[in-house]
Amino acid sequence: MGISPTTIHKPFGNYSQGILNSKNGLLMTSGQLGINLDGSIPTSFSEQTNICFSNIFSIIKEAAFDPEDILRINTFLTDRKNLNEYMKIRDKFFSNISVKPASTVVIVSGFTKEEFLVEIEATAQR
Repeated sequence: MGISPTTIHKPFGNYSQGILNSKNGLLMTSGQLGINLDGSIPTSFSEQTNICFSNIFSIIKEAAFDPEDILRINTFLTDRKNLNEYMKIRDKFFSNISVKPASTVVIVSGFTKEEFLVEIEATAQR
């Protein structure tokens, strides 16, 4: 089942923001970028990261999952100087969760638009 909340920017292509396998309860999100619902892209790394996590939590909620169901986060940054700020924001979003998800951070050369500074995807299961 495809999950595409109306509270987040529509995908750039023909894909779902999240996909739920009803047979095994596995939910995977597409990579979330720092783009507002109106299509604007903040220049701030912090704003983009907050949008990415907010989008992931919206997908989780739309699928009737809880944040505690998130098993893994994969993050892609364009600049390692943003790593500490990323970790602060990530920790804020998961502060009320006792068992933190597994996490991977990769430094990449860029995304589909130069303005994007971060992309985050998540995997959850109930």
